[in-house]
Amino acid sequence: MDKKYILGKNQLDQELLLEYDKCDKYDYLVAVGCGAIGGMIDSFLVGSPTDSKLLSWTDSQINKVVISFSKLNGWKPNAGNENDVSKAILFLQNKYKVNYDQSIRTSAAEVYGIKPSNHHMKSLGHSPDIIGLFFSIIDQFRSTSSFLSDGKMITITSDTFELRGGNYIAKIYCGVVNWFGHLMSDVAGSSASKGRGAGIVIPFYELFGLFGPRGFNGDQDKKTIADIATRAFEQGYDLRYGIAQAIPVVITDLLIRLSWELRRIVMKKNNRDCIPSNSHYELRVMLLVGNGTLCLIDGLDSGIRSGGNSMAFFCRLNYVAWFKLAMMVLKEVRIRVGINEDLEKYLESFKRVEAEISRYLNELEKIDIEAYKRETEKYIKMGAVIRKAKSEEQLNLILLNSMKEMGVSIPWTGEFDDFMRNKENKLVFKK
Repeated sequence: MDKKYILGKNQLDQELLLEYDKCDKYDYLVAVGCGAIGGMIDSFLVGSPTDSKLLSWTDSQINKVVISFSKLNGWKPNAGNENDVSKAILFLQNKYKVNYDQSIRTSAAEVYGIKPSNHHMKSLGHSPDIIGLFFSIIDQFRSTSSFLSDGKMITITSDTFELRGGNYIAKIYCGVVNWFGHLMSDVAGSSASKGRGAGIVIPFYELFGLFGPRGFNGDQDKKTIADIATRAFEQGYDLRYGIAQAIPVVITDLLIRLSWELRRIVMKKNNRDCIPSNSHYELRVMLLVGNGTLCLIDGLDSGIRSGGNSMAFFCRLNYVAWFKLAMMVLKEVRIRVGINEDLEKYLESFKRVEAEISRYLNELEKIDIEAYKRETEKYIKMGAVIRKAKSEEQLNLILLNSMKEMGVSIPWTGEFDDFMRNKENKLVFKK
């Protein structure tokens, strides 16, 4: 039987429901088994950027995407160059030019260690996330380049750059298009790079640059997380490697959902209850356990194979798996304390209010404003005439004439007093 703990007034009188675990031992075994499968794939196939067996496959898939995107944008390759990704990259670089992609050869760049091999990580406009979009738009409007290096924000003035568009909305739209198109030109490396080349970072990976400055207590030999993350990126820890990391995470997730669904079908549950959505408590717990098992194996494998080398440990760590685990834990905490539930209620209320406002606006649009003005003017004039009446007889006469002018049907015939004296008469109101 489910138990509930209700917190008192010291918690703002909120009733917070903490559900007890509904998973049985088979659910846990399945979750751990699926997580172990994902962990083995991560350990033996994903590895690190220097020895990953899946990285060549993800690289080739990204190359195909870049070539297809270039063709959609008007690239017409010559015979024999249809699969030349360097030509496709060059086409996109020329089509989607941005001011913050200039060569970094300034004194500031030398001081902060910004160079071609890590430029795509430290240049915030090259990040494929909301942070990158924000700084890309800002840099395009201000003709600047923004960098994050060793915990410091660096802004360098670039060549004058003007976005196309007749107004700010159009310019922002062009800036977004430039940002995305330029990312596509960089995701598979540079057109002039030899070998694999430096791609773009995994979303939010650029935030590792906040963990600076270099060293502790002025010791330049000790490397911070920012230094290690930068060196890892230079060795191939980019978005293409991130896609390889996502493969065991996706496999673990799908295996758990499939196992959960099949077991519910065998138990002859209602078809609606067999849909593996996150609304099911036991499924969320299984996903947490499975992803936690994957991360545990990943951490142990990274620690053993790195041999105590912090750089090797970081390169083997599955950023995608750990990031997902953190997000799942935070989401589960929100659900357990009721934050997620309250938020959904507020959103539903706002949706209903928006629907009522839209309905009201639609009714207002149906009103004939000109006709309303003409009708209002009649009543205003009638009110002015009524105020001038000096006796009851004048008032009655004004009201009678006003009704006739406005086309109102009078519900009696003849004189009103004579009509009312006859008990057989009836007032007849017509529309």
